[in-house]
Amino acid sequence: MSDTTETPAGTPPGTSACTHPLADFTTRLRTRLDQLTATSARPVWAMEAAEQRQVLTDLATATAQLEALRLQVLAEADRSGATGAEASASAAEWVAHHTRQRRVHARSDLKFAHALEHHTATSTAMATGVVNPDQARVIVRSVDRLPICGEFAVDDEQRTAAEQHLVALARHHDAKELEVLGARLFEVIAPDLAEAYEGRSLEAQEAAAARKTSLTMAHTADGLCRGRFTLPALHGAILTKAILGLASPTRSDSDGEAVIDPELPTPVRHGVAFTQLLEALPADALPTVGGGDITVVVTMRLDQLLAGLDAAGVATLDTGTRISAGEARRLACAHRIIPAVLDGASVPLDLGRTRRLHTKGQRLALAQRDRGCTATGCDRPPALCHAHHDLAWSAGGATSVGNGRLLCGHHHRRVHDPAYHHRVRPDGKIDFHRRE
Repeated sequence: MSDTTETPAGTPPGTSACTHPLADFTTRLRTRLDQLTATSARPVWAMEAAEQRQVLTDLATATAQLEALRLQVLAEADRSGATGAEASASAAEWVAHHTRQRRVHARSDLKFAHALEHHTATSTAMATGVVNPDQARVIVRSVDRLPICGEFAVDDEQRTAAEQHLVALARHHDAKELEVLGARLFEVIAPDLAEAYEGRSLEAQEAAAARKTSLTMAHTADGLCRGRFTLPALHGAILTKAILGLASPTRSDSDGEAVIDPELPTPVRHGVAFTQLLEALPADALPTVGGGDITVVVTMRLDQLLAGLDAAGVATLDTGTRISAGEARRLACAHRIIPAVLDGASVPLDLGRTRRLHTKGQRLALAQRDRGCTATGCDRPPALCHAHHDLAWSAGGATSVGNGRLLCGHHHRRVHDPAYHHRVRPDGKIDFHRRE
């Protein structure tokens, strides 16, 4: 009797009769794919239109099935320690290294693979090609969001029913549509409690969104300002409506604004709409800071203001940003932006003893002159500063630009703090020193 096991005919090299069917399948699949992609194979353009349509749908189904198998093996390899021979922290780390994937993607796949093991309906539907990977992720996230404790706790039977409901919907809806339907999943389980549950959920989402709200901006040397923001859904909807309205090809120009060229790419049109939205902000609707509203002031000479639109020149914003004189003339003409014209008429800036607090016009002049806090080494902008009397009002000092200066809240307190001595330098800055 022979001790060898006969290998069935047609078995690819490197496999044996005891090879697991999945390992045998992947070997055969790779071999067949190599044959299809060989230079001698018929090109895809040789297929009939009907064949192309059929192949596209069949490949999409097969891709979902292959992904289901891959995730099953990934979860089992992580559990069995099959990838531990190289001291990898997890199967995800091993796969990322050996298949040249991003680790963040491999870790996400491993997490999803383990989650699928607790969602039988979804994993089965994915294994049969009914649900694609994107849909499956949405279904898992939606079901896992259902509460497991508290007033609205969902039991295992209800969770299973909810999952099966989404799997059935996946036959007719893509992942984006499933995301919307998944957010209303509680209505399927307990319609009588759905409104109360959704209200509580929205309150929690809004509170979390408020904590995550952020805006960062950075000016570049090439005349641009780049930034990123995160907003609550409400404010995102407000901004979206404003941008879409301004960028709409059907927008009327009766408001005097230039209608945005509809031939421009959509991101560009939306960017232009955002600039128009900012320019249209009414200064009197913005908050008062330190006695004056938040107004952009442009400094330019009188001859620049009166020149033609095409005349060259440079103007300066009170933030220090430099713009062309032509742009400054456009802003001064069409928007609520104040031109601080040199050698031209201006509002009264010296009120003597008739008024204790600095006026809006005086604060604008101080902001234009000081550009922020006048304490040495401080970079607080004018909007965060107070108007301070060098010679105190109580000591007979006048309320004027000449007797005033901008100081941030911290340095304004220090200038009145007897523990500190301060000295005005020739350049107008103030030095502080703690008294001995």
